[in-house]
Amino acid sequence: MASLGTASLAMLFAMAVPSTAQTPTLAPAALAPAPAQPAPYRTFPARAPQPVAAGFDVARFEAIADQLVQGQRVPGLAMAIVHNGRILSARGYGVTDVSRPQPVDAHTVFRLASLSKAFAGTLAGLLVNDGSLRWDSRVADYVPGFRLNDPVSTRQVTVADVLSHRVGLKAHNAFDRDIEGNAEYYQVAQKLGSAPMACMPGDCYAYQNVAFSLIGDVVFAASGTFYEQAVQRRIFEPLGMRDASMGLAGIHASPSWARPHVRSRNGWVALDPKPTYYRLPPAAGVNASAADMAQWLLAHTGYRPDVLPAPLLATLHAPVVSTPGEMRSGWRRDRLNAASYALGWRVFDYAGEEVVFHAGAVQGYRGMTALLPGRDLGVAILWNSESALPSGLLPTIIDQALGLPPQRWLDVDTDFGSDNLMADGASPPASPPAQVPAQGASGAASSVAAPR
Repeated sequence: MASLGTASLAMLFAMAVPSTAQTPTLAPAALAPAPAQPAPYRTFPARAPQPVAAGFDVARFEAIADQLVQGQRVPGLAMAIVHNGRILSARGYGVTDVSRPQPVDAHTVFRLASLSKAFAGTLAGLLVNDGSLRWDSRVADYVPGFRLNDPVSTRQVTVADVLSHRVGLKAHNAFDRDIEGNAEYYQVAQKLGSAPMACMPGDCYAYQNVAFSLIGDVVFAASGTFYEQAVQRRIFEPLGMRDASMGLAGIHASPSWARPHVRSRNGWVALDPKPTYYRLPPAAGVNASAADMAQWLLAHTGYRPDVLPAPLLATLHAPVVSTPGEMRSGWRRDRLNAASYALGWRVFDYAGEEVVFHAGAVQGYRGMTALLPGRDLGVAILWNSESALPSGLLPTIIDQALGLPPQRWLDVDTDFGSDNLMADGASPPASPPAQVPAQGASGAASSVAAPR
């Protein structure tokens, strides 16, 4: 199902696979120079990792996760923690479906939503390593029908611009409402030609899902392989992500998968996954389990150089554009000194420590991933509801790793006896929504981009 979008656009635009040295049709003088690598390019690792702080207690984090699913505060949750090349935890908690309860385990698959963007950046990087692509390759050379609202901007957009949300569009999440309204990707992508621009490509940041998904068409043109198949062959299989899949058909085919949940007057209600954002595979197409995420974290902390070489990781994780808007709320407001976007990842200065991060959300699913290169630590947390409660678990783990004074990111007693868990210090809602949103409803609740 999900492959229809990128495949249809590729055929609609009649793409020809160019040489990466192909001469642009626009005179070179009209183009601003683009770097061969996103700046800054770093070696890896930048410095030897420091140990996590004394008292870093994985058993405590697992107990908190257990507490989060008690009484169906959240239906189900999966968590993976890796450190120094070892998997410290990869477990499931709670149930896959409140109406037909089955336990979540290490192999239960969750929808990753915008955590998928890191897979897109990684796949593009592998093609750069192959010599099939360059970070400064022009999207228009690979997608001849691609249009922005002026010819110079159209010719300017590079692979790195797409992966770092620097296409130049004025609106964040441009045309997401069309996707939420059940439109096909190839129809919506053509609307980019009428979207207002805020800057020249590469000069400013605006988070995107539709424009980001152009990388799927570039992958097809550069490799001759559909995006979903390329992710399977280049990432899932070599990393041993045996439960991972792409798209709606992929999650349905999983032996164990967590259904999305929304609130009703009577508590959580399980739904079928919405197909809408699955139509943007690079932005939101991946499904994975805690066991898969453990392998993904090991690879991105440098322990699978046979698949993801160290210089590639350094490039993927290096800040490209400042995103100060990410510092305005919750634990980000209290802990972050700076925020940037890299290539499918966010990069935070978290109380003086670099944290490579992404979050994702679609209807009934949430997730967060963080890498601490300076501590050789990786964490992934996935859950199958729209609750914000588990989001406080991540800063709780990071604070312990760094030895920071404890903050009450989760309103839970140290003996785990509290029945009132809250994320980011927020108060619980006075009452649940009056009705379950319709499957095709639009708005923030079903947006893949919040939280990001």
